[in-house]
Amino acid sequence: MKLSVAIITFNEDRIIGKTLNAVHDLADEIIIVDSFSKDCTQEICARFPKVKFIQQRFLGFGKQKNFAIEKCQSEWILFLDSDEVLDEEAKKSIRKIIGDDQPEYNVYEIEFNNIFLGETLKYGGWGNIKRERLFRKGFGQYSEDIVHEEFITSEKKGRLAGKINHYTYKDIYHHIEKSNKYTSMMAEKMYKNGKKSSVLKILFRPLYQFIKSYFLRLGFLDGLVGYYAATTAAFYTFLKYKKLHEIHKFGTKEC
Repeated sequence: MKLSVAIITFNEDRIIGKTLNAVHDLADEIIIVDSFSKDCTQEICARFPKVKFIQQRFLGFGKQKNFAIEKCQSEWILFLDSDEVLDEEAKKSIRKIIGDDQPEYNVYEIEFNNIFLGETLKYGGWGNIKRERLFRKGFGQYSEDIVHEEFITSEKKGRLAGKINHYTYKDIYHHIEKSNKYTSMMAEKMYKNGKKSSVLKILFRPLYQFIKSYFLRLGFLDGLVGYYAATTAAFYTFLKYKKLHEIHKFGTKEC
């Protein structure tokens, strides 16, 4: 097999059908590692013959992604988040690379269109983002961080033509819900890495985040959605430092 597509899921019926439609003809197999979704994710995935649907309790984003990589059988792996859709140019570029007997690189980055509440953001730190998504098996893996994991490789990286359309959040409720979840994981990650919070950090890190996103990175050029993105980025920063402060004060919760 030439290409495995790997995706991790949890309650992703909003976009997963579009994600799979875009890669089904491209892939030899599609590995879905699901954290016991309670919505229609499994039923949607079952409509695609190439999907191998595996359920595994959530280990943290890094470990969960590496688990998915281990299940891939192909020479090449395309890793997608469940809310990401390849465009046609990207698919053509991937076909060319995996069909080449001697491709120039073993790891490839691709640029993203981050679509935030229905608008494509170009500024504020959301535009011109590239991430490693296509790689030969054995030439990279993810850090084992619970959240905001990074792709680790010693390889020089190539660049895929085309883009990934990233449909970030369905609505404001969805955004706030995920921000609450992610800031809890970030606080846990920071605690394990020996990071500390303080009243000054809780007060001033969010303010700096807003200034950086809205003014220094020109988020104001994205209009109202740019203001919303900068404001909620500041709130995200506030939450993670306040939650880290609470962990140091009260300790972590025991199951």
